[in-house]
Amino acid sequence: MKKLLIVLAALLLLAGCASKKEYASHLEKVQSEGKVVIATEGMWEPWTYMDENGNLVGYDVELGRKIAEKLGVEAEFVTGDFTGFLTGLDNGQYDLVINGIDVTEERKAKYDFSETYAYAVSYLIVKADNEEIKSLDDLNGKKITNSLGSSYAKIGEEHGATNVGGDTFDLTIENLLNGYADASINSADTYGLYISKHPDADVKVVQFIDPLDVAIPFVKGEYNDTFKAAVNEVINEMKESGELKELSVKYFGADITVK
Repeated sequence: MKKLLIVLAALLLLAGCASKKEYASHLEKVQSEGKVVIATEGMWEPWTYMDENGNLVGYDVELGRKIAEKLGVEAEFVTGDFTGFLTGLDNGQYDLVINGIDVTEERKAKYDFSETYAYAVSYLIVKADNEEIKSLDDLNGKKITNSLGSSYAKIGEEHGATNVGGDTFDLTIENLLNGYADASINSADTYGLYISKHPDADVKVVQFIDPLDVAIPFVKGEYNDTFKAAVNEVINEMKESGELKELSVKYFGADITVK
């Protein structure tokens, strides 16, 4: 029985290897399967979220649909926590992760990135009565609340803070208000949208953080080269036609496609 199990495991391994080698490139795989699987949170308005009818919408979502349309395939969205998205990209669970991902030096060491399709201005946010934290330099020894593995969390940790987590923007605000965390670093656009809906929220901005490039990551290697080129072609066409700017104004009320 033990030998039989070993043989079966070997056959399964060979089958898996064969399936991986079935396509010469990632672009060929996507077009042959007729779909592109896109990971996105679905909980981060206005980038990616559910509307009042339960439909997945947002700037990133519409970009993903446009990419699929241009490639001649269907867009299949998978929503969940950002924490596992890049691992899912690594193991082939997702074809694309479109989720307002900032381009950082750490990420560039592991991934190639598409053309920049947005610039994310960020704020350092604290509770309104917090007088201790006035800048990133004051985060040493403090607690921040941000998605695990996010660039925001990384910024805070680089300044000596401990990240206690917070998968959605609303949860990060809740963590500030209940004293579970001291600060949060978040998208200025998302914060502005939140304040427009909650003008009496007991929070404030203490520092503006320079814009970061937002792009789509790809696993490094020749397998993804033509796929990345095809995605870049879509992004550049949308920039040139003004469609990307229109999407930005639609969801953010401003053009975040330029610095």
